[in-house]
Amino acid sequence: MSVGKRVTAEFIGTFWLVFGGCGSAVLAAAFPKVGIGLLGVALAFGLTVMTMAYAIGHISGCHLNPAVSVGLVVGQRFPASDLVPYIVAQVAGGIVAGGVLYIIASGQAGFSLSGGFAANGYGEHSPGGYPLLSALVAEVVLTFMFLIIILGSTDKRAPQGFAPIAIGLGLTLIHLIGIPVTNLSVNPARSTGPALFVGGWALAQLWLFWIAPIVGAALAGVAYRALAGEIAPAEIIGAAGETT
Repeated sequence: MSVGKRVTAEFIGTFWLVFGGCGSAVLAAAFPKVGIGLLGVALAFGLTVMTMAYAIGHISGCHLNPAVSVGLVVGQRFPASDLVPYIVAQVAGGIVAGGVLYIIASGQAGFSLSGGFAANGYGEHSPGGYPLLSALVAEVVLTFMFLIIILGSTDKRAPQGFAPIAIGLGLTLIHLIGIPVTNLSVNPARSTGPALFVGGWALAQLWLFWIAPIVGAALAGVAYRALAGEIAPAEIIGAAGETT
């Protein structure tokens, strides 16, 4: 599959992740009487990844996340030469999703970005008021575990065909843990989209939601290789368990 087709798939998939996940938080989490709440938002993020894994996993590997791409490179599952194009496409998809969501959400009377627009934050911008250290530890640890799930479920030695389910449910679980702390990122592209529209504090705190997920993912890449051993070069695969 050409790089152009793969990065286009990453753009579309990341758009869906950010639009579906953040859209559920902005438009549906507290909707009068039928709001989906924290559980619904967590499930929405998991469903976006699971559905895209089946839709585009065979095209791009369905990373949808710069941290995932980095973790797969460190884990020797993805060629470093494709890392920059993937990250550019993922961030672009997140930004476009943020723009589309803004157009929709701003049509409601009384809409204000002061509500956070699903941006990630710490301190006074953490849903639970958690400080920087708590946010840093949560993002590193939860990204680490997310990558362990991805690397393990897509290992050619694992049961085949179930990786998208494990990854989607894994993302749901880490959102259930992390939303109160930072609104949960574990994905720099997901954080960048809303932050660009919120501006101010969201952009000032965005550094954490790039550094922490990438560190957690890289550590997972090293840890999984040490735990499970290296996979032969002919078996390089993407996040959805598909050869790319």
